[in-house]
Amino acid sequence: MKRLLALTAVMTVAQTISVFAANCTAEVQTVEKGKLTVAAYDYPPFSVTSGNGASGIDFDIVKRAAEENCLEVVTLTLDPAATIQAVVSGKSDVAIGSWNRTEKRAQAVSMSAPTYLDPMGIFSKDGSDSVESFIGKKVGTVQGYLWVGELQKLLGPDLKLYPTPVALAQDLEAGRIDVAADGYNSGVYLQKTADGYKGIKIVLSKPDERVQASVQAAQAGIIYTKGNESLGAALDKSIKAQHEDGSIVKALEAVGFDKKVADVGEPRMVK
Repeated sequence: MKRLLALTAVMTVAQTISVFAANCTAEVQTVEKGKLTVAAYDYPPFSVTSGNGASGIDFDIVKRAAEENCLEVVTLTLDPAATIQAVVSGKSDVAIGSWNRTEKRAQAVSMSAPTYLDPMGIFSKDGSDSVESFIGKKVGTVQGYLWVGELQKLLGPDLKLYPTPVALAQDLEAGRIDVAADGYNSGVYLQKTADGYKGIKIVLSKPDERVQASVQAAQAGIIYTKGNESLGAALDKSIKAQHEDGSIVKALEAVGFDKKVADVGEPRMVK
């Protein structure tokens, strides 16, 4: 009986491999033939690196695309800045880690169809959920974020800039500021897994034309080799299917994100 079960399992695996092979009608160009080299850094829950390779939301997205095109996944674990350079230099096919789709970035590399949003969150003790709630309060945010310029124009001296999200969180928890604008995704994940933002409510901002990031959040995507049309088409086709069958929204909800984070809309680039 055990031999029969084992034989059945082998046959099932063989049939699965045959199905993948039959579906690989177009060859995808990669750095190493038959393999998809993935540059990854540690940025949970999107890219989680370990001695055994990688995992996470972004990794699962590219892994499925690789399987659909009969490609073996090979992982390169690097520092954040080095992941993009690995693609530019031709050492890697793709880079993962919740990279935003920006016009500046697209000058050096290509970006896949949007995978999910990277929205602005509002962090407060009282549950503030709008830009309007910032008026008359001491507000904090992090240097370099997309919404900094608009908030400076709106709030003037009532806006305090911080060098890191950690410094921002410390002042918010201590009551030195009333409310903060920070990355929704990273905040929710840190609060859930690392006991961060104690006593703080994190919500998606309501749309407000005065701060465009609250109206149209930045879209994340998978970075890939500039001009590699076959790889881009394979990634885009797979990402579309993963949106349609609910795989991406399920992965986002599993780590505590609002399902709206999966509602990417039409592809766009941040200027």
